[in-house]
Amino acid sequence: MTSTEPAGRPVLRGDELRDALVIPGGFWRDVRVVAETGSTNADLLGEASRGLEEGTVLVAGSQTAGRGRMGRQWVSPPGAALTFSVLLRPAAVPQASRGWVPLLAGVAVALAVREETGVEASLKWPNDVQVKGAKLAGILAEQAGAAIVVGIGLNVSASRDELPVASATSLAIEGAQRVAAGRLLVGILGELRRWYLAWAGKLGDAAGSGLHAEYQRLCATLGREVRVTLPGDRTVAGVASEVDRTGRLVVRSAAGPVPVSAGDVIHVR
Repeated sequence: MTSTEPAGRPVLRGDELRDALVIPGGFWRDVRVVAETGSTNADLLGEASRGLEEGTVLVAGSQTAGRGRMGRQWVSPPGAALTFSVLLRPAAVPQASRGWVPLLAGVAVALAVREETGVEASLKWPNDVQVKGAKLAGILAEQAGAAIVVGIGLNVSASRDELPVASATSLAIEGAQRVAAGRLLVGILGELRRWYLAWAGKLGDAAGSGLHAEYQRLCATLGREVRVTLPGDRTVAGVASEVDRTGRLVVRSAAGPVPVSAGDVIHVR
């Protein structure tokens, strides 16, 4: 599912990905591959507002305006990462339960990385995919009306000096030197479809679908001492004791348990 550029970067083939993923009556309806765009999330959000159907995937070799959580920029050399977005429409799921979508995507990425590469990926709450504390992949979910677009950026072949920050890593750095990018993408989308259909089929019940237990199994934040920067520059410190059924991180602080729905987590130790 890939060819190779002279620099050794994988080039994904849209026709081969469609052959592997788009089947009659299946969940994935279309897989598009472009060499470059500003943001795959922005592109799909625009099309979602015009009625684009669920199950569309947009993959970019390079993004010039990629975005991460909390307004951060996502930067990666062309071809060094898997950068793609998917369009979901969980119409039957109550709004209060839709916050599980980015956590669900994190589970899908971590499981596929483990299966396809042998790299022991884990999750940092809410949805960073890490290896031994270094960030491997980021996930950004954005909602427009009834649609949710999930963007995923996964460092594949980037070398140490190509990464934007010292706290990041790539599959190549972690020992997976010859990753079949197309096969990895198919694996991620397979896990995403499986968990999304199970969760949506239970009307967003993360516990009933098994998603809650699987997320907690993969979450390296739990049991750690953490410091969380909350909106408004407030902080809470303590031990991350659990992820509750709504997806919030529960921090056992000196003042008692504090449920956190949004914030920037630092693993203290």
